[in-house]
Amino acid sequence: MGTRQERKQRTRQALLDAALMLLADRSLASLSLREVARAVGIVPTAFYRHFASMDDLGVALVEDSMRSLRTTIKQARTQRAAAAIRGSVAVLARQVRAREPHFRFLIRERYGGVPAVRRSIAVELKLIASELAVDLGRFPGMEACSGDDLRMAAELMVGAMLGIVLALLEVDPHHAEDEKDVVATAEKQLRLIALGMGRWRSAST
Repeated sequence: MGTRQERKQRTRQALLDAALMLLADRSLASLSLREVARAVGIVPTAFYRHFASMDDLGVALVEDSMRSLRTTIKQARTQRAAAAIRGSVAVLARQVRAREPHFRFLIRERYGGVPAVRRSIAVELKLIASELAVDLGRFPGMEACSGDDLRMAAELMVGAMLGIVLALLEVDPHHAEDEKDVVATAEKQLRLIALGMGRWRSAST
């Protein structure tokens, strides 16, 4: 039951959940509004009370998928550098397992066929990189790096994280040793970038 607004919110979430389930092994461009509405048990016209279009629904899925990840990784980075890397990778691994359909959607749609969704993913990744660049600037040894160089290093780290996500998705979660190897390699990759930045001296302008 609940209020009208609560019922509307539940239906909106049901549409997002149904779309994500239907997107398990296909692209957003191949999914129709009618399929999503039918999966939730509403008429197609009722879809528009919640989303302006399928593109709008796709953007909402991106925002939902990225929001908790950005928050938890930011919390992990409040630790010292080495611990922050371990914490960020651990958070990433937990998030991938807990929200695997979301990450499969993001990886698939990052270069997919819906421009609005691609742009939304790019904006979210840029936001994560911008926040990471600010945090990197606070670590000892990074004082000599310019803002542009810190952003470049952050973008390298975010790119590495996407590679980690893909590697985790390809590993059977029941094979603990394989997942452990992916996590160990991920920590080394991020540590190498951090060590390189610690020795980097930005050119004078």
